[in-house]
Order: sequence, then structure tokens, then C-alpha cells
Amino acid sequence: MNSIQRAAEINRRDVLRIGGAGMLGLTLPRLLQAQETPRTGSGRAKSVIFLFQWGGPSHVDTFDMKLDAPSEYRTKYKPISTSVPGMNVCEHLPETAKVMHHFAQIRTVHHTMNNHNSAGYTALTGVEPAIDDQRLRDSLDLFPAFGSIVDHVAPADTGMPTFVSFPHRIADGSTVPGQGASFLGRGHDPLFVPNDPNAADFELPQLSLPSGVSASRLDDRRELQKLINRQAKGLDQTAAARGLDAYYEKAISMLNSRQVRQAFNLSDESEEIRQAYGRTTYGQSCLLARRLVESGVKFVTVYFDRSIGGRSKTSGGWDTHGFDDTRMYEILPARHLPLTDHTLPVLINDLERRGLLEDTLVMWFGEFGRTPKINKSISRDHWPKCYTTLLAGGGVRGGSVYGASDRYGAVPDRDPVTTGDLAATMYHAMGIDPSTEIHDNLNRPLPIANGRPVTQIFG
Repeated sequence: MNSIQRAAEINRRDVLRIGGAGMLGLTLPRLLQAQETPRTGSGRAKSVIFLFQWGGPSHVDTFDMKLDAPSEYRTKYKPISTSVPGMNVCEHLPETAKVMHHFAQIRTVHHTMNNHNSAGYTALTGVEPAIDDQRLRDSLDLFPAFGSIVDHVAPADTGMPTFVSFPHRIADGSTVPGQGASFLGRGHDPLFVPNDPNAADFELPQLSLPSGVSASRLDDRRELQKLINRQAKGLDQTAAARGLDAYYEKAISMLNSRQVRQAFNLSDESEEIRQAYGRTTYGQSCLLARRLVESGVKFVTVYFDRSIGGRSKTSGGWDTHGFDDTRMYEILPARHLPLTDHTLPVLINDLERRGLLEDTLVMWFGEFGRTPKINKSISRDHWPKCYTTLLAGGGVRGGSVYGASDRYGAVPDRDPVTTGDLAATMYHAMGIDPSTEIHDNLNRPLPIANGRPVTQIFG
């Protein structure tokens, strides 16, 4: 009996899922025989931690301060010196200033998407959609997330999932595309963890076997099917037919994996290190990211917040426009800047102390920057035409700056970088050829990155 015939016999709910995202990205079976992936580039990054700054941080108020610009452009924050001679950052990032010698800055990233959903998709995939539409929704016509591509072309062989994301699914009205596997198949979706790592009872109950079900019973395929049926929420049958043997094998191995459970056990960390990262959802998420790459996860995406932001000093992402500029300049130093300053340098120092930084590429950026010119009534609006990204570790030459924006921070003055170039740079760091092809839902070959790597930032 072939796999399609077997698929026809299973219930449409025959898939083990977690919170709608799938167990460890295993809602669909994986191909057991991974394709041979061309190796190229620096290849020093074994893992990536992608700290996605949903809402869009202001580049001119943080890392690309235009101190000589006219007053209507110039930030109200003061500059402070950093560990790189001649480099300044915002006064509200004093700890981050101490680790800037680890970071390469690319100050000329740009695209054409002005709405959050389409810009978010662009930043998460390196590919622009056909139109700039705030109502953009996920579909098989859209490109997969970075981590899903890594899972497809160079999956982990450590016993750990390749791609993990947490603690939010970001949305602005509708869920932002580019957070999952799209046409690669749900088997390459991330393990999405919706639980708060800062909660006292943080755990992964979905990895625990139900009462009365022993590990040995899962060796019986019928028992596993019963377990699947109880926990499933629905599955398209054609997708289910993509090789059940791989699904069963990986489902069993993950359910039985002490290594997987242990990696998520934050209670193993000392109270000192947990306090160092900050007892916040984002802080503990960054700590969990370190634990996961240390355990062999290849790609971790941490989302800064669930929403784009707003008037709150206690929640929300970087989208603090829509009211007068005075209010914006009060919100950022009350929440976003100290939260960044309490996590980013701690993560970098912790990775270095554990000997992980050279093997781990850390990326920090959002979907766009902010308008250089301050609008007195709505502050700084969306600005995809030029913004700054930070990269550290994984062979990156710390303290370097690539590209320069004009005197206002409005457009690239030299060495412009597209989001496709940024994607190619990340794959280059991992030793994955950016010209590697994947096939879309119409079986058309597509390169994994529509750009060229910025090789100048590697030492």
C-alpha cells in the first residue's frame, strides 16, 4: 500500500498539532532524505537567532542618528559613545553601547512596502509581495519564512527541531504572512511556542504524553493514531499524503525526546542569569533562544511583541506614531529602549561567554524604519526607504558599518541593500548558497534569496 492510499484511510484530523502550529513543525511529514544543499559563503554560523522588532524601530533615534540634520529631522535624544571609536548610539542604550564592537550595522536596507503586513512579510522572507496591501494574508503564492527554508535545504541533524518561533504570532488586523513554510508544506513550519517563557508555570505540556499513554505504546501505530485524533484540529488530506512514515518517525522521536524537553526547561537556569535577561516575556524569550541554539536548534525567531504598538508604555511593538512627537519620545525610553538595552547586550555577552557567538548569527531589525522628518501631529511615520539592521556573531566583523544614508537618514547615499541582499547575507553566513533553488506550489524553481550577500561585513 503506497503513502497516498494510506493517507486516504486516516481521519482528516490525523495529525498531532500544538496550538494550531503543529508539533515541532511536524504537522506534516518531513522528507527523510534531505536534498544535498550547496555549501558556500563563510559557513561559520551553525545557528541564527532572529530578534524581529515588530512595529519598526526608528533608525534615526537609535543607531543612525543624524546629529547635524535640521531640527525638524534631528532626534531629541542625545548621543553617547560606544565601544567602537567614533560610533554613537542613543543615550537610552548605554549597555548596548558597550557591545557595539560585536555588531555590524547595515544602514541602507530598503524596500517599497509601507504597510505593516506587507512590510513584515518582506522583512521575514526577503521577498516583496506583488502589491503593498495591509490586508495581505498568507497563501501558497507567498514565500516561506527564513527558518522554513533552512529546515527544507539544510535541516538540523541534532535531534532538535530546525526552526522554532515564539512567543507570539504577529498580526496587524490579519496574521502577517512569512511566519511559516507556505508552499514548502506544513512539515517545515516552525515549532511555535505560544506560552510565555516568563510565566512561573512555563513548560511544554504538548511534549508530555497523556496520562496512561506510555512511550512504548507509541510504537504501536494505531495507538499513535488515536493520540493524533484526540489532539488534532484538522488537516488537508492531500497534504497528509506526503509520506506518513516520516511523520510517524519524527512524532515518536519528539514525544520521546528528553533532549527537546530539557532545552525548554528554563528552570535549569540560575536566578542570576534569569534576572540578567530581565523577568519579562521578551527577556526570557531571548534566554530561551540561547538555550535552544546551544541545544542544536538551527533557526530561532523571537518576536518583540504581538502587536505593532501604540500609546502604551507597558506593551506593544515599535509603532509609536499617530500622536504628537512629545508622546513618542516619552514612550520609547519608558519601554522599547530599556527593554532592548536589558536583553540585547546580555544575549551577546552570554553567547560569547559560552563560546557560542562565533557559531551563532544574531539579527536585530524590524519591517521598516521611521520617517526622518518629524511630523508634529503624528510623530515619525512608516519609512521603508532606508533603515538600519544589526548583525553579530557567525563570522560577522564586529564594529563595521556598511552603507550610509543621506544627511537626513531618508535614502541610501551609498551601498544600498535590499531585503533580498539581507537574506542572501544570512544564508551566506550559514554556508548556504543563496542561489539554491526551491520549488513553489506550481513547481517553478525559485532561488532562496533574490539578492547578493554583503560579504564586506564578514571578517
